[in-house]
Amino acid sequence: MQRSILLVIAAAAFATACSPAPRPRPAAVPARATTASVDREQTADQQIAHALNRLTFGARPGDAEQIRGTGLDQWIEQQLRPERIDDSALNRFLSANYLTLELKPAALEQKWPPPGQLLNQAAARGGATRADSARLRDSNQGLRQITTEVQSARVARAVLSERQLQEVMTDFWLNHFSVYEAKGPRERYMLSEYENRVIRPNVFGNFRTLLGAVAKSEAMLFYLDNWQSQADSDRPRLTAAGGRGGRGTAAGRGAVGGRGAPPAPVQQPGQRPRQGLNENYGRELLELHTLGVDGGYKQADVINAARALTGWTIRGAPQGGGFQFQPLMHDAGSKLFLGQTLAAGRGIEDGEAVLDIVARHPATATHIAFKLARRFVADTPSTALVARAAAMFTNSGGDIRETFRVIVMSPEFFGRAAYRSKVKSPFEVVTSAARALGAAGDPTPRTASFVATLGQPIYGHQAPNGWPETGDQWMNTGAILNRINFGMVVAANRLPGASPTAFKDADILQTATRELQVDGVIDALLGGDASAATRAVLVSGENPMAKNLPPFPDPADPAMGPPPAGRGGRAGRGGAGGRAGAPPTTPGVGGRGMAQLPPLRGLPLVVGLALGSPEFQRR
Repeated sequence: MQRSILLVIAAAAFATACSPAPRPRPAAVPARATTASVDREQTADQQIAHALNRLTFGARPGDAEQIRGTGLDQWIEQQLRPERIDDSALNRFLSANYLTLELKPAALEQKWPPPGQLLNQAAARGGATRADSARLRDSNQGLRQITTEVQSARVARAVLSERQLQEVMTDFWLNHFSVYEAKGPRERYMLSEYENRVIRPNVFGNFRTLLGAVAKSEAMLFYLDNWQSQADSDRPRLTAAGGRGGRGTAAGRGAVGGRGAPPAPVQQPGQRPRQGLNENYGRELLELHTLGVDGGYKQADVINAARALTGWTIRGAPQGGGFQFQPLMHDAGSKLFLGQTLAAGRGIEDGEAVLDIVARHPATATHIAFKLARRFVADTPSTALVARAAAMFTNSGGDIRETFRVIVMSPEFFGRAAYRSKVKSPFEVVTSAARALGAAGDPTPRTASFVATLGQPIYGHQAPNGWPETGDQWMNTGAILNRINFGMVVAANRLPGASPTAFKDADILQTATRELQVDGVIDALLGGDASAATRAVLVSGENPMAKNLPPFPDPADPAMGPPPAGRGGRAGRGGAGGRAGAPPTTPGVGGRGMAQLPPLRGLPLVVGLALGSPEFQRR
């Protein structure tokens, strides 16, 4: 009975209210925000802890002291200019440990062709030979290597990079412009280029530039099927020379599913390309990437956006060869989009005009401002803050850095209500634990697999809406227990490179009294601030919720297989149907693949309990 009551109390403590805030109209503000002092309700120490929780993937030993010496506002300004921060140590780590990150999609496909393509080739020759079987095995292993390297490198950057705010913003934009690695083998070839050449360099740039880079990226073109979208049979097309062409020969519409459906299954090699207009990207461009679901567009705007973007494809499609505009696929008719007429007879300019229109639309300013405020301030940010940020977005022509500066230097960001008001995602839980305990980087798939085990496989969200940004979507009884269990696993030295005694004065604390150990761990891992209930758990060495916990899946065991993908799709968006944050069904449960932990005692026990506490699970 007591355990049930405690479970309910803990679940309530983790959960946060999450009703969407109204989207206000932007108000006029100066063209640039500054880091001038604002009214801040948080104490000086809380401000530093808060900034480390929101603007990095968690504090490392010594980070708080470094910021005190630099000055918080100056440190924020440094992080807003990542190109000026030396990240050579991370770059050396990446170069030494990953073989596929710098290879172009076409090179990856040439090295490891899609298994389906190899099978079709073997069938055409009358059956698979021994050499065909060996090549198929090599291809499957190569695809696994591509996926695990891009996932592992993503975690390594979050843990090791000195450009922490750039990595947090990379995570934000990768979720905003979400793609799914299991769309098909070719999507995996495109992930590294998408992350490292499309998203990361543009996280603080101009929104229109970022939007255009995404629209022309192989990963997005393939994921949302725009690479095969072409004019319907009753529409005029351009000639190869760019002039007005005749009627197309395609029959039928290529749109897949209704609103909110995931992209179509991947077309298999050897199949005739699906023909006709595909609305997938046009729909998500408006609903998710720019205006937002309440942005005032109509279904006709979705269709005309898709028409304008016909012919935006992949050179040598579907093999990766970079963006190409194909005139023969383009709908050359006139179009009415959000009240503006796109004249007949144009080519790539149609798609560029659509991106221009949505990038400067007032609804886009509000949508982006709202999402940034929700990620960095509160699940339900104030309408006043959203309005100020949206106004900066509009007045600066979509300058992401200046829009973000309005948010991060606002009274709302440093308000008491914002402090520890956000629940960490599984990615944030794992990376913050690694950073807190001095992890040096993990080139294996293991740390990334912990993220998947907690419910957020990297590049594993099937629907295009991305992972949730609000606490109520991440927390449930199973997720809470899984996170508590993870803390104990980390304290048992199962997180590569992390040590439960890596923080300041840990060597002294190992022989200290329990009370002193608790004080030291609270200072080191919880920002010096813990509730009476958390302190009592740490002093007692027992978490009533942790009794009879099931063994934690051990990603190091071969029986576990690859990280699960597609879990946590939001209802109505075509995801896998499970609630985000719920532990995914994992091979090996009940036998092999389960971490049988030795009993924890002393300082590691206190550390494990602290990592599972509400204070550590929040940011």
